[in-house]
Amino acid sequence: MKKKMFLSLLTVIPVVTFLICAPVNAAPVKDKIRIGQAVSLSGPLSQSNAVVSTPYYDLWVKDVNAEGGIYVKKYGKKMPVELLIYDDKSDIGTMTRLLEKLILEDKVDFILPPWGTAMLFAAAPIANKHGYILIGGAGGAEKLKEVKLPYFFQSLNFSETQIPVLTNILVELGVKKVAIISHEDLHGIEYSGIASQEFAKKGLNVVMKKVYPMGVKDLSSLLKQAKWDKAEAFCGFSYPDECMLITGQAIEISYNPKIFFLSVGPAFSFYKDAFGVNTIEGIMGGGAWNAKSSPGAKKFTEHFKQVTGKDVGNYWGSLYFYSAMEHFKQSVEKAGTLDQKKIRDIMSKEKFDTALGPYWYDKRQISVNHPGEIGQWQKGVFEVIDPGTKRTAPPIAKPAWPKKPSKSK
Repeated sequence: MKKKMFLSLLTVIPVVTFLICAPVNAAPVKDKIRIGQAVSLSGPLSQSNAVVSTPYYDLWVKDVNAEGGIYVKKYGKKMPVELLIYDDKSDIGTMTRLLEKLILEDKVDFILPPWGTAMLFAAAPIANKHGYILIGGAGGAEKLKEVKLPYFFQSLNFSETQIPVLTNILVELGVKKVAIISHEDLHGIEYSGIASQEFAKKGLNVVMKKVYPMGVKDLSSLLKQAKWDKAEAFCGFSYPDECMLITGQAIEISYNPKIFFLSVGPAFSFYKDAFGVNTIEGIMGGGAWNAKSSPGAKKFTEHFKQVTGKDVGNYWGSLYFYSAMEHFKQSVEKAGTLDQKKIRDIMSKEKFDTALGPYWYDKRQISVNHPGEIGQWQKGVFEVIDPGTKRTAPPIAKPAWPKKPSKSK
């Protein structure tokens, strides 16, 4: 009996010793950082996402993993990033359900944004409810400022910064009459509303203001009305597919306004490739930046080409998205943990160097250092035409459409 008791004690003692010697605050074993995203891989928003967003988040992940990952002091090592991506099928309800799944079931460490303003507006409260940092990508709205979500950060410039600059450019070019069309998404509603106010302040006459439904297939009637009203400036607050439609139909009816501005579309390579350099000469769009904007911008374009074998296809948000993630990475490393609140607190206060240059957020958690608000195609370059030091070229009036549109690049 005594022998059995002695053997039992020998079995128990090592276990007790291990429990006593084990560090009380030892972090659980973790080998990677999982980042989830519910985004449009199919449906009407998928083409835009594939060009505008995905390549630049993918580049950031490749660059991070090429360096061994993100160093997290709590775990005492660099940890590679793994993406878990679901297709929201360009549907807001699907996106919100998948976002909840990523957070509650998959328990990802962080999340990336969906595509589009309305999607972002729906995702931000969910992320905030669960205490997850959400850095806004392709989208932005004044209304998101009003909601005051402590875990939401806006990386892209949007209506409050772009429209006043656009207004000043129109005045600089001597515009008197403006026609506005916009889609029913939050982006179009907000931009057109603010544009009407800003244009009026500078004495511009809005001769037409029309709204059209998402998924529209024909906008020729609105373009014909703008032509009939002799609007010198045409402003379409629209997404890429609609911009393609608007441009093609404007060419068909020979509507040649002095200013042709489309908010989200002209800055992308597929727009330039579809119509050709000569045809898009003088067309303006939201953005903007190019390799001349800064040494960091030039390096970014070269790096993207080196890694992907392709030219940067987005002179709108790509530099913002990549730089926002660089700022995020440095915030994680400074926090030394994956704790969302600690990282959020650093993101809201710290300034870090990125491809865009110094990157930081204001008190509303909106990025501050914009390379440009409005761009214009001039001789194959999407020039920044903002008044001031960031201008890479002065604005010009759009020439008439070529009689035989060129597809040359």
